[in-house]
Amino acid sequence: MDTETIFMTNGNINIYPCIWEQDKDVAERRVAYNGRLTVEEDGTTHVKRYHVGIAGPKYQQLYTTPHGEVKVTRRRDRKDYSKLVVKFSFPLDYPRTLMEECLGQEVDEIMAYFHTRKEDTQW
Repeated sequence: MDTETIFMTNGNINIYPCIWEQDKDVAERRVAYNGRLTVEEDGTTHVKRYHVGIAGPKYQQLYTTPHGEVKVTRRRDRKDYSKLVVKFSFPLDYPRTLMEECLGQEVDEIMAYFHTRKEDTQW
């Protein structure tokens, strides 16, 4: 798109489509970009956008038990794998034997869940 660029004295830059570009169909919504603007010595302008809104949740919850939860990390750019996170939290007033018994039952339950999944789980 050909544009007309107006540099204001207060530092603002207004960019308008040229007259022959105004007849083209353009989305009717207003878009605001967050970014860093750099102007070269020859007047060339570059806008590098900030990475806004890409953080999102780190984990996706797969399965829960009474004392544990199984999560998987979301896939990042250029990484075609995700990590599995299993977290158990038992109350401190449980005796050791009860914790070991509950842990064994919940591990069996989680492993049964993994065996029902259709995709291969790589450890």
